[in-house]
Amino acid sequence: MYYDVVLENDGDTLLATCPDLPEVASVGDDEGEALLNVVEAIELAIQVRIAEREPVPEPSRHRKGRHPVRVPAQAAVKALLHNEMLKQNMRKSDLARAMSIHMPQVDRILNPKHSTKLETLELAFEKLGKHLEVRAG
Repeated sequence: MYYDVVLENDGDTLLATCPDLPEVASVGDDEGEALLNVVEAIELAIQVRIAEREPVPEPSRHRKGRHPVRVPAQAAVKALLHNEMLKQNMRKSDLARAMSIHMPQVDRILNPKHSTKLETLELAFEKLGKHLEVRAG
């Protein structure tokens, strides 16, 4: 999953924003630092949207002049899982029952910063009637 990032001069620093996630803004002394910092801001935006039961927007098509930034795989998969839960009107408690686990475990499964076993994520998607597919690109 890649989000486009816009870099703008902001005095002595570069401001990085993400049009698909308007709450995201980060800075860096140079392009590399700004792009590195914005990844953390995107992860945080995903985490907040999941916590507030708001959909995580799919990245829009790449536009010329913007910088595509890769979202870490765990955060991307958890955003997809969360969005599917919203689409199916499934609550965390419903997923916990379906997976025969406790609520704190579901909270960890949906936390983009928490490392979750691939098998657990596959099971969560399975309980939603979906299959998790992985590709290298």
